[in-house]
Formats: sequence, structure tokens, C-alpha cells
Amino acid sequence: AENIALPRKRSAWQRALPHWKPLATAAVLLLGLFSFSNLPLRLQADHLTVVGERQRLELTDGSKVLLNTDSAFSSQVGEKQRSARLYQGEAFFDVTPKPGLPLEIEAGPVRMSANSTAFSVRYLNGVAQVHVQRGAVDVHATHGDSSLSLGAGDSVRVGPDGFGQREKLDPVRDLAWVQGRLIFDNSPLSDVLAELRRYYPGWIVSTNAQLDRVAVTGNYRLDNPLDVVRSLAQITSASLHEMPALVILN
Repeated sequence: AENIALPRKRSAWQRALPHWKPLATAAVLLLGLFSFSNLPLRLQADHLTVVGERQRLELTDGSKVLLNTDSAFSSQVGEKQRSARLYQGEAFFDVTPKPGLPLEIEAGPVRMSANSTAFSVRYLNGVAQVHVQRGAVDVHATHGDSSLSLGAGDSVRVGPDGFGQREKLDPVRDLAWVQGRLIFDNSPLSDVLAELRRYYPGWIVSTNAQLDRVAVTGNYRLDNPLDVVRSLAQITSASLHEMPALVILN
């Protein structure tokens, strides 16, 4: 009898995969369009970082600034003025002492005053978060009279509704990006992927709600987020599909 080879039945994911390919093309086009839509911010800021980039700056007073991924920053520093603005993103400041002339920094809903201080500011989606590593920072709401003084080891979130609760800083985890790392401790995969998206110039998509709830612990380099996604897929037994500007976990 003649053996007839039957076609192998494709999995549901293999059948759906061709439908993702046009989305991958659209992702590339949208990334290019975004660079043009970001033009007003580019005109305001003195310094910008693209997705995945970090940039070290030194202000004219000797203060040092480290800009994280996708950030926009400007400053005006002189003999009688020390001011700066973080339009978006994240920055770590090491402020040189200058008696009677603190560095004033604005980031969305907050204005901070610091002198001889090391701290970070993260401003995303209308919410600012301040982490103080050394010294003290006076934090003021840009709308209203609310204010809070933070000391070393303090952290606070400020949004449209005002100040959140003062929290304890975990410097190893919360400031890991300053050292070029991303650290997660028993975090849902959905939270981990949300953070990785800040560093990847494309889309990272999870199509499995159960996978999103898997707890992840790890210490990763942030300069290659795609390698981190590959590692996460391996430890969570997820399938991984890579296309231009699009990565899908399932």
C-alpha cells in the first residue's frame, strides 16, 4: 500500500501568527511617526534621550545628572540661579553644595529644592516619584500649597490628586537603573514587561493573562531588553515570537 503523507495540523498560535505580521509593519511605521509627533518636546528640551539610551550630564555648577531612557531635560544654572526641568522620563541628580542657592527642579506636578543631595525623579503619565539617596529634598506641589520634606531613604509619589504616603526607599532595587540594572523581587510578569517596554524601541506584547500573573525575581542588565524578554520566556516556559519592532509572549 502506498503511504500518503498527511499535512501536519498547525497550532492555533501558528494559524494566528500571519495576522501579527501586518501589526509588526505598523509598529515600525508608528515608531517613525512618533519621532515627528515628539517635535514640540524636542524644541523645549536641551537634552533628550531616545528609548534605551542613558546620558550623563554635568551642569555648569558641577552638579551631575544621569538621564534615563526616553527623557527630556533642560537647565539654567548661573551665579544667581540654579533651575532645571524634567519634561518627561527619569533623572538622577548629584547636586553640588551652594549655600543659599539650592537647585530648583520642576517635574510635572512637583517642584523640588535640593542642595548637596543625591536623589532621583521619575515623571511618567502625569505622576512624579522622588527617591532620596543622600541629603534632603523639599518637595512642593506645583498646584496648591502642599509640601513635604524628604530625608535620605525617603520616597514619595505625587500625582494630580496630590501627595501619596511617604515610603521607605529600597536603594538597591529602586535605583538599580543608575547602575545599569533592573531588579525585580516577586513581581508579576505584567509589571516586569511594563518596565521593559520603557527600554525597548518597539512593542512587547503578552497574549496570555495567566502568564502575566506569574511572579518573577531577577537582576538584569537594562541595555539589552530583548535578551531579558528571552530569559523571561525561558524561565516562565512561555513561547516567544520575534518580529521587527514587535515581540510576543504567549
